[in-house]
Amino acid sequence: MPRTIRAAALAAALLAVSAALAAPQLNVGSKRFTESYILGEIIKETANADGETTAVHQKGLGNTAIVLNALTSGNIDVYPEYTGTIAKEILKLDAVPPLPELNTKLAAMGLAVGVPLGFNNTYALAVRGDDSRAKNITKLSDLKAHPELRLGLSQEFIGRADGWPGLKRAYDLPFATPRGLDHGLAYDAIAQKQVDAIDIYSTDAKIDKEGLVVLADDKNYFPRYDAVLLYRADLPQRLPKTWAALQKLEGKIDDSAMRKMNAAAELDGKDFPTVAADFLSTQKGAAAPSASGATRPAPFLGKLFGPDFWRLTKEHLVLVFLSLAASIVIGVPLGILAAKRPATEGWILGATGVMQTVPSLALLAVLIPITGRIGAVPALIALALYALLPIVRNTHTALTQISKGMREAAQSLGLTAGTILQKIELPLSAQTILAGIKTSAVINVGTATIAAFIGAGGYGERIVTGLALNDHQMLLAGAIPAAVLALLIEGGFRFGERWMIPEGLRQSTAAG
Repeated sequence: MPRTIRAAALAAALLAVSAALAAPQLNVGSKRFTESYILGEIIKETANADGETTAVHQKGLGNTAIVLNALTSGNIDVYPEYTGTIAKEILKLDAVPPLPELNTKLAAMGLAVGVPLGFNNTYALAVRGDDSRAKNITKLSDLKAHPELRLGLSQEFIGRADGWPGLKRAYDLPFATPRGLDHGLAYDAIAQKQVDAIDIYSTDAKIDKEGLVVLADDKNYFPRYDAVLLYRADLPQRLPKTWAALQKLEGKIDDSAMRKMNAAAELDGKDFPTVAADFLSTQKGAAAPSASGATRPAPFLGKLFGPDFWRLTKEHLVLVFLSLAASIVIGVPLGILAAKRPATEGWILGATGVMQTVPSLALLAVLIPITGRIGAVPALIALALYALLPIVRNTHTALTQISKGMREAAQSLGLTAGTILQKIELPLSAQTILAGIKTSAVINVGTATIAAFIGAGGYGERIVTGLALNDHQMLLAGAIPAAVLALLIEGGFRFGERWMIPEGLRQSTAAG
């Protein structure tokens, strides 16, 4: 009998595994701010509870342009968005029409919008309470009389059609466009009096905590930003049960509930899955967790060596070394070509130099539609391109510094050009070429953190989360392992240089 029971249990486990493997995957996206992370987790857990699909949350995919590219290219299926953003930023409309009209216009993109979640998270500007009282600033039109105020606006707000440019025109504000400030850092900046006014979301958890006054939009410039689901139009047909489950979220989250969830993450230190699970448990009628049971912020070492440490380390190493290998395969031949064919030198060195000037996030955003995917593939391509310059330049420099007399001596012995390159020039250049590869590897460790903005993982995942939560410990938990990895790679190359390059060549290079 026990043997029969074990056999039945094994069969049931195998069926469960096969069913999980057979289940279609739902890819949920989110932007890189607290509320979007939480809503992404709520969508994922709601979809998983139905059992029709296995939902995966691609967290913190950057700004609207990046997450929209991921949606239109099919890398994600759904993400939380706002009607004002869809109308103004995506469709470039002058007003926010009803959902049926939005759907008519989105159909050409293969997208649709639905499931209003129940709250309006509009943009607003806020000032410190003491400034509001002392200078009688209570509404946006009052800002015109105070050109001395320093603005701290987020990069996305500055660039959006429904953001700063239109606001400045509507209220005839006397301020120059400020430098961008990450939304997660703005509250610290205004608390420390480094700036005097910031853009906020109306459901931000820190408005009351920092004693800010939200300025009334007395000209009704900002449209409604009702939270909705933006999804691929085929989703309801492809996963009908999952879509039916997601539709049950309609109207379930009001402004107060969203502010409380944001506060649970930003002020109480709860992680996003826990916040989402607590909300969903209350929707099912379970008792909400008591305040005494609130999650305390984990100590720094707990965050540094958290359960995700080895996964993030593996992802970061893959990003760094696969891209470095591609850079070596491409860069060394390009450096040789530039040295051997002077006519190509300007083009090759110029092109690799220009590549370094392209902002990393811009390059990643461009590569998403080109490659048709988010994650590791566009990240690896970007990192490989950024790593080319030191390798190409060092290879070219090393080969051009070999004396003409040495080449002529080799030719007099009857050696071919290929043999001279392989047996003489490259060994003599090895130390300089290796130095370029080492520089590229160290640079890649830092640059790879940006890849988290498109769902490629690595230590940048913690940095992105830390920015969203304004959690300095989480930021350091991502930055410190990256710095240690860079030092380890530096030391590894020094050791490898001693092992790979004969002492005589190292001394002769140093003497030269």
